Amino acid sequence: MFTGIIEATGQVGVIRAQGGDSRLFIKSGKLDLSDVRLGDSIAVNGVCLTVTNLESTGFWADVSNETMAHTRMSEYAVGTKVNLEKALTLATRLGGHMVSGHVDGVGTVAERYDDGRSVRIVIDAPDELAKYIAEKGSVTVDGVSLTVNAVAGSQFVLNIVPHTALETVIDEYRQGSRVHLEVDLVARYLERLLSFQGDKQSSENQEGSKISLDFLASNGFMK
Repeated sequence: MFTGIIEATGQVGVIRAQGGDSRLFIKSGKLDLSDVRLGDSIAVNGVCLTVTNLESTGFWADVSNETMAHTRMSEYAVGTKVNLEKALTLATRLGGHMVSGHVDGVGTVAERYDDGRSVRIVIDAPDELAKYIAEKGSVTVDGVSLTVNAVAGSQFVLNIVPHTALETVIDEYRQGSRVHLEVDLVARYLERLLSFQGDKQSSENQEGSKISLDFLASNGFMK
């Protein structure tokens, strides 16, 4: 698990085909690797990767065909800049939100414009993810925990403050940039819970449940 608070940016240093999939060497930049051990998880642009080897300047990780198929990692080249975050611990401040590091889909930057000292980013999300993205809710973009400022159909708007822009890859976004999206875990679990409403096969397990769409709306979980 991660928080979506980026600790450093790094670069893809090596891409090596191996055994039908790929190995990456990630130059870790300012990321402190002194407490990282083999088998630990590090989010690379929001993708949870397992450290397989450590070097003084970075780490190696395997990337499966499954990961390649559901992310834009197949588009990476040597020198691609990436956001980095080590897995959270019980002592970590949860400054963002709970992030799994499992990318749900790839979005596209539709627009970028200045708003005072901030930058507004408009992203087109895949249609199947749009229902999970809510105004003032949380979304993860390339591993960065962000608040959704507005939603219109499958598009959503983000306000990026100067610090976030400078300390992440977001400053490089331009119209057409493709980005990793992970929706809020709470939205996923709510959908799964509500999918059982009216399911006759699970009626015995659901008997006595008070959770419904009306219940969620009346208690502030929905607008």
